[in-house]
Amino acid sequence: MAELSYPLAGRGRTHVRSSTGTPVAEITLQAVVAGRLGPRDVAVAADTLRLQAEFAERGGNPQLADNLRRGAELVAFDDDELLGFYEMLRPGRSSARELESLADTLAARGAERCAELVREARAVYIRRGLIP
Repeated sequence: MAELSYPLAGRGRTHVRSSTGTPVAEITLQAVVAGRLGPRDVAVAADTLRLQAEFAERGGNPQLADNLRRGAELVAFDDDELLGFYEMLRPGRSSARELESLADTLAARGAERCAELVREARAVYIRRGLIP
């Protein structure tokens, strides 16, 4: 692959695609209005988030890179699942056991970085007395 530059979706770039594989250049308002594109066609692809993470890392922002890599893991989940994860992570909404189960579920589905974040949150919640 040729050396990439930012922004990824600049003129002439065909390697940046949506989650369905639609090239970014083909995502237009006209295509949406004509019904040729749906919500998944305009959703970000995991590969694009990983590329963005590389730029963040190179730019000296490892925290943003970590967040983008976790985001790349989460594109495999549907919206209802993501909202459920968010709700479970709110302090006091889940037990320590439930959070460990969530972490196990995430890890089993390939979201290792997200699982580790849930485990870190669980440990902090326990330490601060926010969950039993």
